[in-house]
This record gives sequence, C-alpha cells and structure tokens, in this order.
Amino acid sequence: MPRFYFDHNATTPVSAEVLDVLVPALADVYGNASSIHQIGQSAKQALERGRRRLGDLLRCGWKNIVITSGGTESDNLAVIGAVRASSRSSKHVVTSAIEHPAVLKSCAALECEGVAVTYVGVGADGVVSPHDIKRAMRPDTVLVSVMHANNEVGTLQPIGEIAAVAHESGALFHSDGVQAAGKIPVNLSAFGVDLYTISGHKMQAPKGVGALYVRTGVKLMPILHGGRHEQGMRAGTENVAGAVALGRAAEWCSEHGAELEFQLAALRDRLERGILSRVPSAHVNCAGSARVPNTTNIRFDGIDGEPLLIALDLRGFAVSSGAACSSGAVEPSHVLTAIGLTRSEARSSVRFSLGRGNNEQQVDALIEAVSESVIQLRRIAPVTVHA
Repeated sequence: MPRFYFDHNATTPVSAEVLDVLVPALADVYGNASSIHQIGQSAKQALERGRRRLGDLLRCGWKNIVITSGGTESDNLAVIGAVRASSRSSKHVVTSAIEHPAVLKSCAALECEGVAVTYVGVGADGVVSPHDIKRAMRPDTVLVSVMHANNEVGTLQPIGEIAAVAHESGALFHSDGVQAAGKIPVNLSAFGVDLYTISGHKMQAPKGVGALYVRTGVKLMPILHGGRHEQGMRAGTENVAGAVALGRAAEWCSEHGAELEFQLAALRDRLERGILSRVPSAHVNCAGSARVPNTTNIRFDGIDGEPLLIALDLRGFAVSSGAACSSGAVEPSHVLTAIGLTRSEARSSVRFSLGRGNNEQQVDALIEAVSESVIQLRRIAPVTVHA
C-alpha cells in the first residue's frame, strides 16, 4: 500500500539536496570548530557558511544567529535567558494562550522563580491582538513572546505590530518562527524582533539542529553551562554537520520558497474544498484568517479525531490531531479550546499539513479517504457534541 505524508508540521523528510551535503559533512568535516588547527578551522568555515545561508533566508545579520539543538532549546534560551538577564527586581512576561509548549513551559518555569506571566487569549480567528498585548503590558514587563505561525491551525500573527508594542514599553520581543521559516517570507530586519526561533527538522533539515536569532545588543543568560561557544550564549561543541544541513535547507527555501508557497496554498485550498464538498458538518478552524499556506485544521462533527487518524493511517495517510509534541495527552488541544471550541469539538478536529512531497493526486486520494472514513465512523462510532 502506498503511504502519503500529510504531517509536515510535526516533522519533514530530509530533502535530497540536504542529504547531499549532510553525508559528506558527517564523514569529512569532523573537526571541532573551536580548534585552531587546519581541520578545526575547516569545520569552522563550514559552520559559518551554514550560518550565513540561514541569515540570507531570514534577512538578518548572520553573526546574530546562534546555532542550537532545535526549536525547544531556542525557545527556552530566548524566554528564560532574556528574563534572567534582566536586572529589574520585579519581572513580568506577556505571552499568548496558543503558544507552543516550549514557550508555555518556559514561562511556567519562570513563574516558579517568582516571575509574573500574563497569558493573552485569542478569539475564534486564532490571532493575537496587538491591542490585547498592549493592555497586558506593565511597567515591569521585560519580555513579550508571541509565535509567528501557529503549529496547529496555521494562523499568522502580526509580529511586527506586536514587536512595536513591546518596544514602546521597553520590553524585548521574541517570536517562535518554527512553523513560519521556509513557508513564508521572513524579514527579521523589517519585523523588528529581538529574538526569533528556528528548527531545522521543520524545513527538511535533520532533527537535532536549530537556531536562535539574537538582535545585536540583546543580553541572554545562558541556560547551558560550559565553554564559551556561540558568542558565549550556548555552551557545547557545535553540531557542524547539522549547521551545514540547516544552511542548505535555508538556501533551497531562499531560491524556491515563493514557488513552493504558491503550490502548497493551491493544494491546501483543493483539500479544503474537496472535504467540505464531500463531508457534511465539516468546518475549517480559523478559515478566514491569514495562515501559512500548508496548514488546515478541520473539525468533523459527530466523531472523535483519534479513530479518524487511525482509519486514515490504515488507508495509508499520515495526519495529526494537533501538536506532535503533545501526542498522548488526555486533554484536548489548548490551541483549539483557546479559539472557543468545546472539548469535544477540539477532539473532533484533525490537522493536515502539506509539504514538498505532496501533489494533486495525493490530495484527491486523501479527500476520498477522509470522506469514506468519516461516513463509516459516524455510523459505527458516533460522538455526541457537548462542552
């Protein structure tokens, strides 16, 4: 049975062009980038090439990029590192109710240290209002953290406006860009962000490498303790091969991103139209909002999402009920309840996230599989919608 992958927001396959540079880097560029001998300096050069390519994609200075192990570490370093570095005696953080757990749990950790945190809600559109952020600001606010694109419903946040609000009050602004970079144009210089998170495995590089953009002048207290790697912000011998791979992935996105964005938006729209026309009582969550082009989150009244995932998997389709990082959670998605869905409505929602490997034939086959599976589940395992 052929298998088709529609879960690219969870992770992406490593692309052929990334493998072409990753394998030689693992085999040949084995030096420590901090060593002064020729082998070490060859590794240093490869590391910096990867950093430069990522800087080109993000439209920012390459020297402002700190290589990390991935999105979670970058979020932790940004949120915890920025707040701990503040010299204020009283500290307050503003974030949103729809952030990734890497941000939410970093904030929870800060609360255990006595830091006050305000979690700003969203409406049914899944968009964080700059006005709500402004109302949440306090004289002791040191950091605002709002994601660029939501991982579950795909909504894009007005990070440029929110950054301006934060700066008006003298606070730093961090954005988790894990689900945005490589899918839409990102111009960090224009956005005015202070800190921005990237993850390699969301853009067809391998797992275990990511980055944090740190604007010049922003102070962070390291969360890893050891050598003075990455300008003293991230201890540990750098993952040179990972940085090479991330740089190549960024280079591909710089060259082909506009074309890919158009293709994915067309496929997503085809998928939504097909499902809504074939499946009664199906609803696209946050349909009217600006979203990344590859993501749709659809609610199917009268069924539970988990049996639908299993039914689709048996038919050869990999999809998701939400954030893969929260798989196995008993509670419904915090994002979907934040936009106003009931617990049962949230559980009846499924995320489809497309990528480079998908095409119209796969989308049409998925539409057919969803239609047949929902009809069957509504017949044999109906669910009553309640709060």
